[in-house]
Amino acid sequence: MNPRRPYLLRAMHEWIMDNGQTPHVVVDAAIDGVFVPSEHIRDGKIVLNLSHDATSDLIISNDMLEFDARFSGRPFHVTVPSSAVLGIYARETGQGMIFGAEDGEPEPDPDKKAPEGGRPKLRVVK
Repeated sequence: MNPRRPYLLRAMHEWIMDNGQTPHVVVDAAIDGVFVPSEHIRDGKIVLNLSHDATSDLIISNDMLEFDARFSGRPFHVTVPSSAVLGIYARETGQGMIFGAEDGEPEPDPDKKAPEGGRPKLRVVK
């Protein structure tokens, strides 16, 4: 199956923008394929403003987040693999979503049967 992260990222971006708020993403800058201005990286992470006012040519595809922006007055083409996006939130309220280690989850063993009966295992996602 396709990873959930890019679909949720697009949905949260749209929801935040529709509510007149400013979408920001937190990115793990140490992941291969992340191209961001290094002078703005703090503790291995960077926060990027994804509003239409701050970006041009914003594309949130299934594999990559990319856009053009200005950092300290200099133009920069940002590329971020979807797997490097740790979360998205509205700057004004802090409401948003943190993404778990979807790619690092173990693959299901096809030889192992799921337990019959019993309770489903759910977890709270904030």
